[in-house]
Amino acid sequence: MASPTKNFTEGAVLFGIGLALRLFTEDVEIPIFTLTKVGVVLMVMGGIEILYGVYRTASSRSGRSGS
Repeated sequence: MASPTKNFTEGAVLFGIGLALRLFTEDVEIPIFTLTKVGVVLMVMGGIEILYGVYRTASSRSGRSGS
């Protein structure tokens, strides 16, 4: 399983890419979907990944202190 740091890093990268797409691609027209919506989806996925990394870090610390 991946380390919590890797989850946090991947989430931050996804969030950053999504934010860039959301902010800078409003004028780009693609027939199937809009890049701003893809940016929002990537931001949500990145946020979930960040929260999962934080959760795993917190749960591993509480598991060590309880032993």
